Amino acid sequence: MTEAPETFADQLLGFSLPSRHARGRAVRLDGALQEILSAHAYPPAITHLLAEALVITTLVGGLLKDGGEDGDGGQLTMQAQTDGGVVRLLVCDWQGGSLRGYVDFDAERLDALGANPSLTALFGKGYLAVTFDLPKAGGRYQGIVPLEGATLGEAVESYFSQSEQLPTLIRTAVRSGTAGTVAGGLLVQHLAEGEEGRERLHVRLDHPEWEHVAVLAGSTRHDELIDRDLSLEALVWRLFHEEQQVRVEVGAHVSRGCRCSTEHYRAVLSRFPEDEQLAMGDENGVIVVDCAFCSRAFPIDLAPTQG
Repeated sequence: MTEAPETFADQLLGFSLPSRHARGRAVRLDGALQEILSAHAYPPAITHLLAEALVITTLVGGLLKDGGEDGDGGQLTMQAQTDGGVVRLLVCDWQGGSLRGYVDFDAERLDALGANPSLTALFGKGYLAVTFDLPKAGGRYQGIVPLEGATLGEAVESYFSQSEQLPTLIRTAVRSGTAGTVAGGLLVQHLAEGEEGRERLHVRLDHPEWEHVAVLAGSTRHDELIDRDLSLEALVWRLFHEEQQVRVEVGAHVSRGCRCSTEHYRAVLSRFPEDEQLAMGDENGVIVVDCAFCSRAFPIDLAPTQG
């Protein structure tokens, strides 16, 4: 039997520890990350922030049950926003392996913060909103938590603890150099047994099963997450090889997924009344739509949309 190829970059890896009622996701972003970052000339601090956010979005998006790779499944959007912060808006979303992200920030104020600004320095009193759109499940729900902690990962851990009551541990790493930027991450969660009349595991952050898994996952080193020569399967095995069983499953391939196009924007504009379309256009009847995600402008000729 031919062994399946190992997973190194731009591919999700899912795993579970049945005896510990735990599940996890691991990912390393490389080529897909370069493509997303290349749309803007971000300074190092923003590059690092967005890379971390994209890793977390991929890890959390990979938990969606109806995500799939057909583009018709669930979508996750993670948005960090502030009122008067250096970073005004950070938004990333995931849909079936398609990943995109963007940061709007005050360049002058960022320069004044120095080389390695903290999360608090960047966001001030901001908040993090995590939105799940699940068309197959017929629902859309959102959780909002303060942007607190040393990293975005800690803020997302708080989201799962407060909004989902799921003990969650997230580790991320980012490195930029001559070979570009590479980022990796690991997410593990403790799941409830959910049997009637029994204690629900996920309401206890000090449950011994979770404490055991969290200690092992927390030992992940920064260099392991971004080592291009270390497969994700090997990383998971290093962490959990002493468990009774470790199940792994290769997930969605990750690629830059900006869904903008002339046809898409034309369809959106067609929903507006004709007089409003005319007001948005220039003297030649053209509306120029800017996509912040991919830094491209789409000129839309109004003529085809008018009766």
